[in-house]
Amino acid sequence: MEWLGRAKIEFTHSPTPRTIKEKDGHETDLLKICESNTPPCHLNPLLFNGHVQTMWTATKPHGPLMYYKRKVFQAEHEAYEGSFAVDFVVEPHEGRDEGLPPRTVHYSDEEFASIGSDDAKPMLVVLHGLSGGSHEVYLRHTVAPLPEQGWEICVVNSRGCAGSKITSGILYNARATWDIRQTIRWLKRTFPNRPLFGIGFSLGANIITNYCGEEGLDCPLKAAIAVSNPFSLDIASKTMSNTLIGKELYLRVLGTAMKSLIERHKKELKQHTKLNLDAIANTTYLYEFDREIQCPTWGYPTESAYYRDASSTDAILAIKIPFLAISATDDPIAVKEAIPFEEFRQNPNTILLTTSLGGHLCWFEPGGTRWNTRPVCNFLNHMAYKVDLDSLVPTDYPPREKAFAASEYDPMRRKMYIVRN
Repeated sequence: MEWLGRAKIEFTHSPTPRTIKEKDGHETDLLKICESNTPPCHLNPLLFNGHVQTMWTATKPHGPLMYYKRKVFQAEHEAYEGSFAVDFVVEPHEGRDEGLPPRTVHYSDEEFASIGSDDAKPMLVVLHGLSGGSHEVYLRHTVAPLPEQGWEICVVNSRGCAGSKITSGILYNARATWDIRQTIRWLKRTFPNRPLFGIGFSLGANIITNYCGEEGLDCPLKAAIAVSNPFSLDIASKTMSNTLIGKELYLRVLGTAMKSLIERHKKELKQHTKLNLDAIANTTYLYEFDREIQCPTWGYPTESAYYRDASSTDAILAIKIPFLAISATDDPIAVKEAIPFEEFRQNPNTILLTTSLGGHLCWFEPGGTRWNTRPVCNFLNHMAYKVDLDSLVPTDYPPREKAFAASEYDPMRRKMYIVRN
């Protein structure tokens, strides 16, 4: 029946999913919560595979209107010097500041000085995709219902994205957890009673997965969601490279988008980095771009070394909070071959929800709505309003039996060291 748009839904999980206590006192588990909040996936039958779904998003530029006010933060850690922009969802306003996305203005100093609150509203921290920002239509489609349901939302824009400035040689990559880490710490201080949740899309999904794994038992989020996570970046890149459409469409388009981002910040990059901007301008595909940007910036010898190190596959094993990943197995960018099914089976804190149709960040239904909006919002509302929040603490699962050899496996031991403190 898939050819009629009726996608198959599957859940990959531990044999013993994490137990969760609800506010009414009864116990359930993470799998039951995910299953009960996931509606049938009936997509537009005319968009019959992942390629058509993914390409269709280019014809749907409009989406729910969201209004933002922006605060530019200075990095607190000297290792990650520079600035980054966080956009907060606010009530509709008339203004727009030059150089910023539509419906986005800066906070005045007076406004931001009084932003703190003791309220207990749930708050969602959002990470966008590769070269996007708070204005992206897939992001707005997914989280737009939440403000009317009592949520506060902020979007952490990657450095240089969404009209933000580059003010140092520290850019961003698929392991760039430093800005979301600082943002969440600031939110905890500024809104001490708000339960915090996280969601990431595509590259942002990879980053938030890595963040949750890095934080481990110290993770301040109550729960998190990763949508269309590429997980194993090396596998995803090589899989796309091995097909004509993957290489000449997706890798070319993604590479072009990143080159455009660099072009917009050429002056600042000349000032703050020693990047070979001419070589970057001559790249065609995303992996060539990463070779010229990520390797010299972070010290990786090859783009494949960067992809292996920045992948979030192993981070799944280190996550200690309720975590839901939503992926389409026909996604032509975050490909099925890169999804770590076995890792999800090992961690009771994690659930993988896959659909057989949906493409990359799409899931278009008849009429233009997106199916993924409902499982995302349903899950978040259940966790925020029906679950005993005091019981949602980072929880370790029973360790594996000790290895026969005198060795120990650490899923977050990486080649590039991330400074957390």
